Amino acid sequence: MPELPEVEALARFLDGRTRGRTIEAADVGAVAALKTYDPPLSALVGRSVHGWSRRGKWLVLATDGPSLAVHLARGGWVRWREQAPTTPVRPRLGGGSRGASLTLRLRFDDGAGADVTEAGTRRRVAVHVVEDAEAVEAIRTLGVEPLSEDFTADVLGELLRARNQQVKGLLRDQRAIAGIGNAYSDEILHTAQVSPFALTRSFDDDAVDALHRAVVDTLTAAVAAAEGRPAAELKDAKRRGMQVHGRTGQTCPVCGDVVREVSFADRSLQYCATCQTGGHVLADRRMSRLLR
Repeated sequence: MPELPEVEALARFLDGRTRGRTIEAADVGAVAALKTYDPPLSALVGRSVHGWSRRGKWLVLATDGPSLAVHLARGGWVRWREQAPTTPVRPRLGGGSRGASLTLRLRFDDGAGADVTEAGTRRRVAVHVVEDAEAVEAIRTLGVEPLSEDFTADVLGELLRARNQQVKGLLRDQRAIAGIGNAYSDEILHTAQVSPFALTRSFDDDAVDALHRAVVDTLTAAVAAAEGRPAAELKDAKRRGMQVHGRTGQTCPVCGDVVREVSFADRSLQYCATCQTGGHVLADRRMSRLLR
């Protein structure tokens, strides 16, 4: 799933290539992905691009008319084309195959274009055409941006104390902190040397400060690593930058222990027992109680 660093890089990439351009075509490839009808998608045609930005995991296109807000969900991505096809897009009603399929195509007045695609059988990419991106409830209710000045150690401390829950769940809660998902929460907790199942009200001031530094440092480094890369290279860059996420069975680059995994129904997390849990191996949640 694209998270804050990748979506930020996509927004900057698209902004650099389309700002000031005119949208010549806007076509939907997956009808179910279009969540709004007024204004229609066609209202984007003929509009000048004012810029692209990111809010949480959302891509937002601002024009001199309506805005376009896109959530890439788990299997979505953006494919840039220096020369976009001009053939009509045939809207798809069903779910399609597991392979990446076209969800939305934008073509600009220089002939270039951007395809929003989605892989997998679960179609969750969401496309909204709105007068203001804040009209989308999922955007309006997003929490604090973790790379903004508003995200201080004090603010994080308040979030940790608000409800006693597992810290990984808090980091992934978009209404608390915007933009962090499964992958970067694993990386942040490894950097902070914290168990993913540590309870949030167990954090003292020093632990809050350490977690805050880990959030900011991890995301800042990931954004810097993605900066300037073409959209096609961002996924591989993300994988190469991971220390524990997606590295089950490999060696922890910090201590040399093996990276371990806890599996859930539709996802998994990775961690290092030596770095994060005092050597204790976390039990699979489906099998027994979690060890903290």
